[in-house]
Amino acid sequence: MRDQKTKTLVECALMVALSTILSFITIYKLPQGGDITAVSMMPLVLASFRHGPKWGVFTGFVYGVIQMMMGFENVMYCATFGAMVLCVILDYLLAYSVMGLSCVFGRGLKKREWSVAAGVTVAGLLRYLCSFLSGIIIWREYAPETMPVWLYSLGYNGSYMIPEIILTAVASVLVIRALDKQMKETV
Repeated sequence: MRDQKTKTLVECALMVALSTILSFITIYKLPQGGDITAVSMMPLVLASFRHGPKWGVFTGFVYGVIQMMMGFENVMYCATFGAMVLCVILDYLLAYSVMGLSCVFGRGLKKREWSVAAGVTVAGLLRYLCSFLSGIIIWREYAPETMPVWLYSLGYNGSYMIPEIILTAVASVLVIRALDKQMKETV
């Protein structure tokens, strides 16, 4: 039992490291934050599907802490202490922790590929919701005066989150399919 926990902890730590490395490979970067990466959320999804929501959320949370530490200057742009706290929660801790729930949202679907795709999509949309709310509550001053803040946040955050969700879903399905195939061959 103890050996299994150690193996799971090490694997989840490796998923955090892999997510961090993939986050440095930027496909597209927006001027006020947010970018499309080389599927940096995929290892968080893999941790979730391999070890369940508890380990998945833990893995996403640790990754969120690391992302926050690497991008802390973003937090410093907040106008008030309350905005800083909300930024830490919405843009980092909660946003990445929800990715660890991917396995929960994919339950009930018969085909594994559909389960993974659905789980990634719902968890990704929850992450998008965190960014959307953050845009409305914290980053509202970036919205053009002629546009409602909610519409600006929806469009701005959607411009990188929707492609990121699609790329992550496709990559996760392909990797899970390959892992399942390898597991069948080794049994």
